[in-house]
Amino acid sequence: MSIESVILSKVKESPFDTRELSEKLKIDYNKLIQAMKSLEYNNVLECKIKVSNEIVLTESGKKCLTAGTPESRMFYAIPENGIKKSELMKQFGREGQPTFGQCMKCGWIRSEKIETKEQEKEKEKQPQQKGKKKKKQRPDLMLFRKVEEINDLVLEDLKIIHDRMSEKLNKKTLDILKRRKLITTIQTKSFVVSKGPEYEKYTTTQKIEYQTCLKKGMLQKNNWKSHTFKKYNFKSLGVPTQGGSLQPILKVRSEMRKAFLEMGFEEMKTNRYVESSFWNFDALFQPQQHPARDAHDTFFMKNPKKAKQIPEELMKKVKTTHEIGGYGSIGWRYKWSEDESRKNLLRTHTTAVSSRTLREISKEPFRPRRFFSIDRVFRNETLDATHLAEFHQVEGFIIDKNLSLGDLIGVISEFFGKLGMEKFKFKAAYNPYTEPSMEIFAFHNGLNKWIEIGNSGIFRPEMLQPLFSGTRFNDYQEDVNLSVIAWGLSVERPTMIQYQIQDIRNLVGHTVDLQMVKKGPICRLGFPRKVIKEKKKEEEIKKEKN
Repeated sequence: MSIESVILSKVKESPFDTRELSEKLKIDYNKLIQAMKSLEYNNVLECKIKVSNEIVLTESGKKCLTAGTPESRMFYAIPENGIKKSELMKQFGREGQPTFGQCMKCGWIRSEKIETKEQEKEKEKQPQQKGKKKKKQRPDLMLFRKVEEINDLVLEDLKIIHDRMSEKLNKKTLDILKRRKLITTIQTKSFVVSKGPEYEKYTTTQKIEYQTCLKKGMLQKNNWKSHTFKKYNFKSLGVPTQGGSLQPILKVRSEMRKAFLEMGFEEMKTNRYVESSFWNFDALFQPQQHPARDAHDTFFMKNPKKAKQIPEELMKKVKTTHEIGGYGSIGWRYKWSEDESRKNLLRTHTTAVSSRTLREISKEPFRPRRFFSIDRVFRNETLDATHLAEFHQVEGFIIDKNLSLGDLIGVISEFFGKLGMEKFKFKAAYNPYTEPSMEIFAFHNGLNKWIEIGNSGIFRPEMLQPLFSGTRFNDYQEDVNLSVIAWGLSVERPTMIQYQIQDIRNLVGHTVDLQMVKKGPICRLGFPRKVIKEKKKEEEIKKEKN
């Protein structure tokens, strides 16, 4: 018998509830609704939505059905010769004390005080030690069974609810079970189906087989006119389509970009993934023997191996600064190699973009500027739960005259404040191209601890002066204190914290859960998780009251 025939025969007897019929006859609910809607469209049936609140068992309640209630398990855990309360509490963990209270309330167990040898010694010493007040140690309790057998009323109530007969229980009993989180109320929707205006006609006349589309055979035989076609339902919403979904990193990146733009920053061009060692290291006053320039830490290019277009005048100034110094510095005191400087590599940080940008703006009239970049960088890292060979770096810098460490701290506080962080700490650090340098720490409300969020500093004169000296930079002189304050951080770490991801390999790569990408919430940096948890609790309380 088809589902349509079952529906027509049932509605002939009396109106019925779709969910009850599905459970009684074990019919797939979705298929039942599909057949019902088809008949409703042809006015054979009338359907009204029915919303009802149903009391069901929670996971804890289901556990009680199979393993018994906590109080019954505690009763049977007490041997005939008794057990110390402290030992029993260790067995039951967090639920030990409430369960003990429940057993005492039911009158299933009794307790006797027992004193340890230490407590007996303290009692003997008490008359001698006058005037000294010590904290009294609570005596341990010995627990014994008070009855031989128990009648677990809570378990019986849970069985009644499992059998969907909750109307037999009074409100007080249900409230107690809800407080113990053994039951909950859920809202269910179903349809009450009754006969429609076309029911008699549809069941008495010969059924017409409706065609849903024009088929090839109908055209070949030229009999399509003899068929009856089903009317299109233009009100039907159809199956929801799944469009593109933003990856969590892109959501966090978008929020960071928004913060920079709100502060008046300009975005730098970051389309050079392949960079020369000159712009990536040498222009930043990073010596050629620095460990970061080793093949173990950097991806060097095989083809093209060397860069050709590097400004000759700038290269000479950088070489001089490295070898003998200048601008108040004695340099690194080594023989600088042009061949080493021309090696191509995958950029290891976006500061290479900053050095190019500083060179470009040196050709324009001077004015204070603010720049930022967010893009990929590459390092020869060992892949693990917190490290990738490819990740995103955020960098911002401000160029002006006479900028100080106080300006840097103020701008950093403003930027990270827009990302939801309020408390900051700064720790002295070392970078080859900034002095002074600072590590940035912020207190994360969600994790309830201090975390490192980035690095910062003021660009050294040895890096900055060669980029600007000898250019047509109006109002610029070497004795003027031209300053650049900068800071940087990764995008992956804030993303892992925001979306509670423990392993970075589950965020990027072939192991990414696509459902996490599709169903992931919007990024709301600056919206503490404590507030979200409180709102969820309020919603749950409202649902329980309803």
